[in-house]
Amino acid sequence: MTGRDRLRELLDAVLDEDSRTLTAMADRAFASPYHFSRMLSRDTGEAPVAMRRRVMLERAAWRLRQGGSVTDAAWEAGYESVEGFSRAFTRAYGHPPSEAAGAAAQDGGRRSTWLPAANGIHFHPPTSLWVHTTEQPMNPLTDQLVRHDLDDTRLLLDLAKGLSEEEFRRPRLAGHEVNSWEGPEESIATVLEHQVGTKEVWLAAIEGADLPERSEGATAADLVARHDEAAARWLAVVRDVDRRGAWDDLLVDALCEPPESFQLGSVIAHVLTYAAHRRQLARHLLRSAGVDVDDGDPIMWLRTERGDHA
Repeated sequence: MTGRDRLRELLDAVLDEDSRTLTAMADRAFASPYHFSRMLSRDTGEAPVAMRRRVMLERAAWRLRQGGSVTDAAWEAGYESVEGFSRAFTRAYGHPPSEAAGAAAQDGGRRSTWLPAANGIHFHPPTSLWVHTTEQPMNPLTDQLVRHDLDDTRLLLDLAKGLSEEEFRRPRLAGHEVNSWEGPEESIATVLEHQVGTKEVWLAAIEGADLPERSEGATAADLVARHDEAAARWLAVVRDVDRRGAWDDLLVDALCEPPESFQLGSVIAHVLTYAAHRRQLARHLLRSAGVDVDDGDPIMWLRTERGDHA
């Protein structure tokens, strides 16, 4: 007689088909939402809603690799729209769900669907969990900084889509420059184009690709599409640098004239620094255009990400 496995009961409550909110999970485990969240977070280091979202994406990746449809995978993972599922999947895996079936398995198939998790808890087909005890998680601060930047940029781009072309391109800060080498950033359009374009340029340097074409005439919808494509690649690059401990590696950027070398850690710090500045600058400009926008506080973002509001 081994008695109750309380952690197993908590995990079952998280992954139950009907447990799509923190309250539903807690009811399934016969606990209050507060105590349920506190117990699971203490024992696994991951908030319940965040764990469910991650494991459901892992299950969706496995189903897609078995030939399942994107629509069915989105519904089973608890997403209300295929678009929302596709955006979350692409950000997590670095490629859209439509390409999952053909993605190369780097380590035998099973672990190729696993997402980073400090607790080592993952989906194991067909309906079980697997606990991998030697997993090396990405530094949580780095992970939060990068993902907050990507999510917050997407929020600002979505708000900008509601502006007229005149408001989007109107000069609001005459002669303003964020740095000395990218030229004036006087409008919402220019600030957001540089926000997206900076990651595209550095990705090209790191991946050894051609310098991407920058368009000051890009619409907000154009920038959303470019951001969504670059965001998954950028997150994958940072996670790979962290996994390999390659922060001190040197990148020889042949796109510079003449070629120049940069430490990878300094490149990521550079991108995050200017991205944070541009996001707050974009907020200031959006407010001047009459747009109601939040403060961009990573504390509030993380609460939503973890489901602490539920």
